[in-house]
Formats: sequence, C-alpha cells, structure tokens
Amino acid sequence: MKTKKLFSQQLQCSLEHPSRDLLAFQKLLEPCDDGALEAMAQRSLAVTRRFFGKTMRLFAPLYLSNECINSCAYCGFSRDNPILRVTLDIEQMAKEATYLAEEGFRNILLVAGEHPKFVSSGYLERCVERLRSIFPAIALEVAPMEEKEYWPLVAAGAEGLIVYQETYDQDIYRQLHTAGPKKDFSWRLDALERGYQAGFRRLGAGVLFGLADWRAEALALAAHLFYLQRHCWKAQLSVSLPRLRPAAGGFRSRYEFSDRDFAQLVFALRLTFPQLHLVMSTRESVELRDALMPLGFTMISAGSHTEPGGYTGQGSEQLHQTVKGKMVPSSCSEKKATEQFEIADNRSPAVVVAALEDLGLEAVWKDWDEVILEKEYL
Repeated sequence: MKTKKLFSQQLQCSLEHPSRDLLAFQKLLEPCDDGALEAMAQRSLAVTRRFFGKTMRLFAPLYLSNECINSCAYCGFSRDNPILRVTLDIEQMAKEATYLAEEGFRNILLVAGEHPKFVSSGYLERCVERLRSIFPAIALEVAPMEEKEYWPLVAAGAEGLIVYQETYDQDIYRQLHTAGPKKDFSWRLDALERGYQAGFRRLGAGVLFGLADWRAEALALAAHLFYLQRHCWKAQLSVSLPRLRPAAGGFRSRYEFSDRDFAQLVFALRLTFPQLHLVMSTRESVELRDALMPLGFTMISAGSHTEPGGYTGQGSEQLHQTVKGKMVPSSCSEKKATEQFEIADNRSPAVVVAALEDLGLEAVWKDWDEVILEKEYL
C-alpha cells in the first residue's frame, strides 16, 4: 500500500510545479493599480456576503503561560528574553475565562508558550474540561503534538487547533529558530494534519508577515490551504495574517508588507477560497480593521491581552524570570507578566461591536454547540 506524502514532503514540489489554481491565486497577487485593487475589493465583498452574510464571529485569546523552551528571534516569549513569566493555575485561568464570558465571548482561544515543564497536555486537558460548560467553541494555539497527544484534548472538548508556520521559507525559518523543538520545520508544518486525524473540527493556519517576502509566503500559504482542503476536507479552515508588532527582544521586520499589500492579500484569499474563515486580530490598527472588516474578514478578536493574567491580573504574585530552565524570583516592581507583542486596537469588545453595527455587520458570539452532534438532531 502506497503511503500518502505529508504536506512537508510536497511543499517544494507544489511551488516549483504550481497547479492551475495556485497560478490563478498568484496572478491575483501581482502588482496592480488602484482601480484594479478597488475592483478586487468589491468582488471580495460580494463573495463574503454570499457565503457569510453580514456576520462577524468574535473570539478572544486567553494566554495561559508565557514560558517557552524555544529561541525564536522575533517572539517576545523567546527563552532568550529576560522577561517576567508566569503560568496560570486552573483557578486563575478560570477567573480570566469568567471575565471573558461576562464580556459576551463564547469562542475562546487558549494560547501558551512552548514549554513541556509548565504546559503539558494534562494541564491543557484540565483547562479545557473546566471551560467546556461555558465556552462551546474552544481552540488551542500551543506546541505541536503527536496525534495521540491530541486525542484527550479533543475528548475534553477542544474543537479547534491553530498552528502558524511563521514562515514557509525553510532557510529563513532555520535562521530564526536557533534552539528548541520548534527548530523542526516539518514537524510544525504537519501538525494540522495530525490534529485533523485526532478529531479537531476546526483547523487554523497562518504566516507571521515581515519575516520573508510577502508574495512568496502567500503562495506557500495558499498551497498549504489547497492541500488541507483535499486531505482534511471535513474540517472548517481558517487563516490568520498577523504582521510583526513590537515585542521583547526588539526584533525588526525584515520585509515590507504595507496596508495596501495586506488588503490585496485579503481580497486574493477571499476570491480563491470563498468559504475560508479569514481572521484579523488586534495587531492591526483601528482604522485598518474598520476599513477591511466588511471586505473579506469573518472572524475578529476584540479587547485582547497577549500576556497571561492580562484581563484580571491573575498570577501577578507568581511572576519570575527563567534562567537556563530554572525559575528565578524577580526583583522588578512590575506587577504583570510580559506580553507576547503589543496590540494596536485597544477598544473594548462593546466598542468593537458598536463599530461592527455602524458598518452594517452583525456580531456573532456563538455559532456552534456540541448538541448539534447528538443523535436526535442527526
């Protein structure tokens, strides 16, 4: 029996010998004048309305830990940065989650740095089990795992898995990831497929723009999405397009990716993948978010914090630094953990909802419940 190749084994071939669909996507990325870009925007708007109506799904990230074993040049959580760190215990995590629930959220993303000593699958499983009765939609953005390690998380109630490749350029990836398990490009690239086999019903891919040429990254991302559509066809796919933001370590963007380029990529993705969820975070400015929300995006975060304990101050008494894998008490007067990156849109969820209404859009807090899968409804 012939063994199916994983995407990591097909990536280079897909780019060297692009399919007709990938060539069509590439054409949408070519430099264009303002008139052509406006035409793309209107087509993108029409496609979005056709498949998603005037709805916008809201979610919030909940950071569990900023401990990390990886050395990644661009990330504020990199083990090389002397930052204030903490891992929330289950009760502290629950208080953060309760705050988000009171704000209206029913779709939550649990985020953690990659450190097995502090964030194990058992810990994540307990977090999911605690939140399951409050949040019908729970996704994870954590260290890639073996398929069998995902099983208990799915059983506990997690139904979404987010894994950003950061960059699809393997040479640049190697330069930026100098220590830790994240150095393994292929292991990370195939994580979504392992998650699909384990039972996750939502899969989210993404690129951190600013690490490599944006058009090359976009082409590889599209190739990945085409692959996931073929091999993980039962899952709902989403893609995020985060751009580098200021963070601990002071890493600077190496490649320009302007607001205009960002918009063109959004329109190209929407026209190529009509039913794909496009996600925009609070990394982007108020002005850009409000301008682009009606034109292709279907999921946004609001009122976000990118540090553990950011919503209610949980964990402030356990702040420490980590030196060579050991916790060192901090003498710093700062009373909150270090954020992964600075956000740009600081509006509260209520203000964002009001902005959506002004744009003629409807905020959707909940669009999924596991009761849908119960036999009497099938």
